Amino acid sequence: MGLRFRVHRRPLAGVRREADVIFTRARVAIFVDGCFWHGCPEHATWPKNNEEFWRTKIEGNRTRDADTDAKLAAAGWLSMRVWEHEAAVEAAARVAATVRSRRDHDRPGVRTAVGGLA
Repeated sequence: MGLRFRVHRRPLAGVRREADVIFTRARVAIFVDGCFWHGCPEHATWPKNNEEFWRTKIEGNRTRDADTDAKLAAAGWLSMRVWEHEAAVEAAARVAATVRSRRDHDRPGVRTAVGGLA
């Protein structure tokens, strides 16, 4: 889609959280979350064996995700989460639109796709 990005990088120095994809100019961090590991509301399952361990683990992942999003937002970044079950083409289009919007918003006088000023 013509956008420049980096993979598996830490958006914030000193914060041990790695995004799957980052768009540094637009300050957008993308996280692709697995349905099992991040407790997808549509597809998550709770294992029967070692149930307490897994519930604690997955809830901890969710808590860490929320903390990561908050830290990025406080530093001016936008955190986007894509579920592994999402169609790749649709997720990529959503990400690209967001990145272009943020990038163009920070550049006054840049023309948008519909011809208006951003």
